[in-house]
Amino acid sequence: MLSLKMKMVSSMEKCFYSDSIESKQEKNSFLMFRNERLSFQVMYRADLTEEGGDLRRWNPVRLGGALAKYARVRLVSNVLNMYPTYAKNPGGEFITTEPGAYPDLLRPLVYPNAVSLPHEQTHALWIDVELPEGFSAGSYDISVAILHEKTNDLLGEVTGTVQVVDAELPKQTLIHTEWFYTDCIANHYRVKAFSEKHWKLIESYMRTATRNGINMVLTPVFTPELDTYIGGERLTTQLVDIEQTEKGTYRFGFDKLHRWIDLALDCGYEYFEIPHFFTQWGAKAAPKIVVKVNGRNKKLFGWHSDSMGEEYATFLSQFIPALLGEFKARGVDKKCFFHVSDEPHMEHLEHYTRCKNLIGQYLEGYPIIDALSDFEFYRTGALEKPAPHTRGLTPFIDAKVPGLWAYYCGGGKGGVSDRSIAMPSHRTRILGVQLYYYNIEGFLHWGYNFYNTCHSYNVLDPIGYADGSFFTPAGDCFLVYPGTDDTAWESLRLNALREAVDDIRALRLYEEKFGRDAANRLILEDTDGKLTFTEYPTAPEYLSNLREKIARAFAQ
Repeated sequence: MLSLKMKMVSSMEKCFYSDSIESKQEKNSFLMFRNERLSFQVMYRADLTEEGGDLRRWNPVRLGGALAKYARVRLVSNVLNMYPTYAKNPGGEFITTEPGAYPDLLRPLVYPNAVSLPHEQTHALWIDVELPEGFSAGSYDISVAILHEKTNDLLGEVTGTVQVVDAELPKQTLIHTEWFYTDCIANHYRVKAFSEKHWKLIESYMRTATRNGINMVLTPVFTPELDTYIGGERLTTQLVDIEQTEKGTYRFGFDKLHRWIDLALDCGYEYFEIPHFFTQWGAKAAPKIVVKVNGRNKKLFGWHSDSMGEEYATFLSQFIPALLGEFKARGVDKKCFFHVSDEPHMEHLEHYTRCKNLIGQYLEGYPIIDALSDFEFYRTGALEKPAPHTRGLTPFIDAKVPGLWAYYCGGGKGGVSDRSIAMPSHRTRILGVQLYYYNIEGFLHWGYNFYNTCHSYNVLDPIGYADGSFFTPAGDCFLVYPGTDDTAWESLRLNALREAVDDIRALRLYEEKFGRDAANRLILEDTDGKLTFTEYPTAPEYLSNLREKIARAFAQ
């Protein structure tokens, strides 16, 4: 005979196959605002109570209660994590640092909306609840049941209560970009760049991003030179058609860019991020730019092109004004952000400054932003809008840098919040409270869907190589998986970041009613009186308690 155990738990749990259900904290009471997405999980484990039980492979999942029609169910699947951290004791909180199978991928249920019940393994369902506009506040039940595959008899069921608060979260104010790699989509699905199939895939990846609080998109007006080995190149994904009519004179075609802008706006993006005009690791070269010369496409600029060469300078003098003109015509030019070169250091200062001044003469009044963690570099005035790593934010905060951004990468070294698969979800989600507390304008990360090895020598299947083939701790390279149904499949980490953005929105709502000081006091209530990017609450219940305090303030 088969015995099925089930338990409702928080969205911040990570359930491994070997976990016992008893080891997890039950959570079956939830509060939500009318316009937010509520997520929770249901753990289940099938054990044999006597010999002779059979493995049940296709057991239907049934939702019940007043909120059932507004809920979606997915399966939490494991992925290989062979490189959880850089070191055995890297700092900060990890679930485990051992290689193995880790829960992360949210996979649609298979026919007929069913799950298998492997003996003596713990699995989890992920449930989202999204309410229609105008839904009435009040208390509602929701249940999740698993049925017998042949008889439809009830094998197990759990029920929770959702209190819908009579208020709505304000519009997101955080500018959030996770670098969008158009080439990685084409490579994985083996489609031609900007074919109709490619556009359809791009749309899915865009909608998944904006659905989860990512509101700025890396827009490949030319192929981004990011994470490409010196002398190498990535698949050409250039939205602007360029033709050299005569030496030093160019004509531009923007049809694909207009289609991209239309699609991005329709998907919910608000901001457009233009790739770096100069290469990584010192801005020594121009990015790869394909130009039609004498009727044939030619890689006119690239690693072989001096970034300060006369030919590239002449090109930029025509390209940037023409590009701005198109964004202006669409009414979104003031929503554009520009880059010089990624992560410059002091040894690059003189050359970086020359490069920045070269493009800056055409971008007056537009934000130029780069990942920059060296405060002495910033003090030189070479870049007005830095995005420091969260490990090095303190001097920038102390200096009251206006419109400050932040980024992280590298698996949480130094104890900062991060999105590594081996981390508990609350360590990923705490970022939202930190960004709010320090009034950070924007957050940047380099990997929404990077499916390559280090420096893009080869392409990879992210489900089998979540670490980019030992490039960086698993989870740093991407937030979404390429689904077999031609859609982007979400991860636990993407949802933790989405909940982090919603935490900011909830705190903004609290601030509107009670003031900024009151919101900051609320944040510090269950701490030792201090919150930084390296010192923050590690109790799993801190974030859920904070959100419940905010919700109850409006429910009352």
